[in-house]
Amino acid sequence: MPPRLSLFAVGLIPLLAACGGGGTAAVHSAATRPPPTRTAVRAPVHRPPGPAQVQMLPGLEGVIGATSADLARRFGPARLDVIEGDAHKLQFSGSACVLDVYLYPSAQGREPQATYVDARRASDGKDVDRAACVTALQRKQG
Repeated sequence: MPPRLSLFAVGLIPLLAACGGGGTAAVHSAATRPPPTRTAVRAPVHRPPGPAQVQMLPGLEGVIGATSADLARRFGPARLDVIEGDAHKLQFSGSACVLDVYLYPSAQGREPQATYVDARRASDGKDVDRAACVTALQRKQG
């Protein structure tokens, strides 16, 4: 073998060894296949620059623009309270529906205010009228 070719062949040996399995491969049926490995990754929250988009719909006037304290007075304690970056999500629920309220600060350093509301049935997750859900979940005043 010419010296160049033998050097080339010797250089390929580690690469070929890395490609080989070196052992027996495990074969699993669908019933015995191990579950896939899942890895949780925490990524920073990225939001477009500028003020949050505010949802203005009839029946949400007392909710949109409210702070978390205002919402607690109106609906009682939140079932879920999640803070991720500068976003804040409060969830209120009752037999009629589940209400998710998303709060963002209007400017750097300001207290987050409700800018968006989503509502669904607790039983099957189908969307419901947001204003009707707000009305159904409000605490009785008086």
